This record gives sequence, C-alpha cells and structure tokens, in this order.
Amino acid sequence: MIDCVVLDAGALIAVERGTPLLRRFLLLAAQGVLTIATSSAVVAQVWRGGARQARLARLLRSDLVEELWLDKETSRRIGALASSTGGIDVVDGHVVLIATERDAVVLTSDPHDLAKWGLARQRIVRC
Repeated sequence: MIDCVVLDAGALIAVERGTPLLRRFLLLAAQGVLTIATSSAVVAQVWRGGARQARLARLLRSDLVEELWLDKETSRRIGALASSTGGIDVVDGHVVLIATERDAVVLTSDPHDLAKWGLARQRIVRC
C-alpha cells in the first residue's frame, strides 16, 4: 500500500492540467489515505503564477502537500548521492531523497531521470 507520494515537476504540471491520475491521488490525500510531499525546488521549476495555475495555487495553499526546503544538510546529502549515482539535476536528487526517506512513490513525467538517481523502478509512477 502507498502511504506517501512525492510529486516532481511533471506531476505538478499534471495537477495544473487536472489529469485524472493526479486528481485521484489528491482525493486520497484529502481523505487521509496518504500524504503528499514535494520539493520547494520543484515548485520553483513550475511556478509562474497567474490564473493559468489556479489548480496548482490551490494545492500549494492547502494542507494536502508538504513542501520541503533544501537546507545545508539536505544539500550535502544530495551532492553525495549525485557523486555515487552520477545524477546531475539536483532537483531530481531532492525528489529522490524525499522519496527514499519516506519510503514513497514518485509521480513523474520522466521516470528515466529519477531512475538515474538510484530510485527503484517500482517506486516510480508515470503521470
């Protein structure tokens, strides 16, 4: 059973588009069945503001998603992970670190990028 889902940039874009898969996960979170997390760096990748992002703005204002920041310790852990996996995109690294720490599944539009960071394929769901 999935207890936690981590959203990457592709998943947040899917939220904006109102895709059925993301709507189902958000409903499960609203019902208390699972938790949702993302990186503040992921939010920075997709946030542009304005009316076109009304769904995303609502989600980020809600208590359904926990937005985790990069701090000194986390940054160094991502750097060490990059060194051991050959990963390049530190935002993807943060998503993988969050997922690993929470034993979570990641919703992504690009599974290959996250797999490069060593995240098991069975913990990656294409959205």
